[in-house]
Amino acid sequence: MRWWTPYAFLAPYLALFTVFMLVPIGFGLWTSLHEWDINLPAKPFVGLANYADLFDPGSVDGSRFWLAMRATGVFTVASVPILIVLPLLVALLMNGRFKGRNVYRAVYFAPYVLGVAVVGLLWRYLLDGNIGLVNHYLGLDVQWTTDVPPAWIALVGVTVWWTLGLNAVIFLAGLQDIPRELHEAAMVDGAGAWRRFRAVTLPGLRPVMVFVVNATILASANMFGQSYLITAGAPADQTKTAIYLIAETGLRQFDMGTASAMSFVLAAFLMVASALVFGVFRDRDKR
Repeated sequence: MRWWTPYAFLAPYLALFTVFMLVPIGFGLWTSLHEWDINLPAKPFVGLANYADLFDPGSVDGSRFWLAMRATGVFTVASVPILIVLPLLVALLMNGRFKGRNVYRAVYFAPYVLGVAVVGLLWRYLLDGNIGLVNHYLGLDVQWTTDVPPAWIALVGVTVWWTLGLNAVIFLAGLQDIPRELHEAAMVDGAGAWRRFRAVTLPGLRPVMVFVVNATILASANMFGQSYLITAGAPADQTKTAIYLIAETGLRQFDMGTASAMSFVLAAFLMVASALVFGVFRDRDKR
């Protein structure tokens, strides 16, 4: 084998990674250092001024950005625990042996195959405060799309309904990889169901748990479609997430420099969150 053979096999991937990852990241960083209005030919270099505006409480962009970051944090904190615990419970149920379990697995996973546009428009009408079927059948008079906290309950509930199946399937795959002999040995030692769950199931799911927790945090922090289609950021931008604001700033206001700076600040927070997740599970492994 020649010395360049491995690099020849890596070349297609590296080319795609460079074109679709490294080049956009580099261009985005370059854009964030300019006053980049896509409608104007002149795009003056401003250095870190776009970043400084975001951390200036008195600036318009700064106040709007941190309000959006707060909305992103609220949604992430509210949705992630549910999207970890509930899919795990569903996976435990689906891992049992009972008649028709494949049908139930398909039913739980089915909503995830829908696009965000379908989910958003469907629930926008179901949750409408005036003509929505949710209020009609529950006998309520709640403005699910224009008031808080009902708007947050609606966004979290819709997201859980939509994405629960994916996490459940991943947990189910992890459960099926745990050797059955470990559970049988624990039963011989007199361990009950809760004890087996803590001593056998959770340790066996640790690699899967790291992936699911990290992926769920990243997905929740990047929530856009549900907020855009269901609440439109109402009321008063309280449900407008960071990604929503970035898209609006760059594509509607044409201020790509500020939008790029917002993107890199958000990315920095997500990198820290991912590092904390890996750090927590690594420390548990050491103990």
